[in-house]
Amino acid sequence: MKQLLEGSQAVAEAVRLCRPQVVAAYPITPQTHIIEHLAQQVANGELAAEFINAESEFGAASIVLGAVAGGARAFTATASQGLLLMTEVLYNIAGLRLPVVMVCANRAVGAPINIFSDHQDSMALRDAGWIQLYVESNQEAVDTLIQAYRIAEACELPVMVCMDGFFLTHTFESVDLPTQAAVDDFLPPFHFVRTLDPADPMTLGGGSEADNYQEYRSAQQAAVEDAQPVIEAFDAEFDDRFGRAHGGLLQAYRLDGAETALLGMGSLMGAVRDVVDKLRDRGQAVGALRLRCFRPFPAQALVRYLSGVQRIIVLEKAISIGAGGILASELRAALHQAGMMTPVESVIGGLGGRDLTPQVIESVFHETSRDEMGATFRFAPDHVMPDETDHG
Repeated sequence: MKQLLEGSQAVAEAVRLCRPQVVAAYPITPQTHIIEHLAQQVANGELAAEFINAESEFGAASIVLGAVAGGARAFTATASQGLLLMTEVLYNIAGLRLPVVMVCANRAVGAPINIFSDHQDSMALRDAGWIQLYVESNQEAVDTLIQAYRIAEACELPVMVCMDGFFLTHTFESVDLPTQAAVDDFLPPFHFVRTLDPADPMTLGGGSEADNYQEYRSAQQAAVEDAQPVIEAFDAEFDDRFGRAHGGLLQAYRLDGAETALLGMGSLMGAVRDVVDKLRDRGQAVGALRLRCFRPFPAQALVRYLSGVQRIIVLEKAISIGAGGILASELRAALHQAGMMTPVESVIGGLGGRDLTPQVIESVFHETSRDEMGATFRFAPDHVMPDETDHG
């Protein structure tokens, strides 16, 4: 049923539909509304879960680790410094292959302190072993969260659903919430085969020595890579059941015949598509590609989609200080491995909540059209007036 909901409320409703048995969290802007709504649902008797106010984000992550190891479906959410405070536990959750689902309400990382949105928080955890799915809209956040539990529990891997803070979490839009019966049919009851049980003692996450630690990481790497077809399959199944698909790993827009591809993640892609439509109307051969799944990194799928273009502009809302664009670096490596020499321009913008407007995106397109695409990265301009990009 369609409802007008704030993004955080929509996510909380989706969590409720997934029937978690434990919710643990610590408030941090812009994630707080999610756990506020969940706490109210528990208090109202709408969600039969144990809601635990943790003493910190580190504690919240530790609680859901223990809950899932003990056989309970669990949920947590965080952002920015809160995500970084969880880092040690997030590595443990991934290394233990625990199917935890978490929402990261993407927010800039200090210093200086900034409460607004970019992708530097979740990107900092890209090596932790979590599946990372980046959503464009609140509807996709709802649908992806439901899919995330199915993916996590099928693959025995944790899943981080990344949604842009404020741009999505605090924005109201019409969201189609599935019925409880439909979600129950899509998402089976939780069953973790390695559940810790005092009646049947076993070790979960014991020590390892130099002669076997590498084998654990090798198996973890294989499991995350093997999640790619699972992500695609469950998105396709969700489409069959609910009439909505979000691209699985990637979502292309007007790439047929495109010479230039604009690549990005998250909520900025609506503005990117508007720019593509405008440029196409002017005869420019340009298309867009939205990366939904950043981990596992879908290198082969990216190569397949981008094999026909002559240049790629990557719009990034994060920076690896001292190196530059993260997504562009990984894309270049994937293209090089496939023997493709397509130029890749990394354009870093939207940091700290700065708006990547259609005017700025169009300006970036025209600037990179004139320049030699040899620089490692550049920063997007802070603003562009509409008439500055009116090229007739």
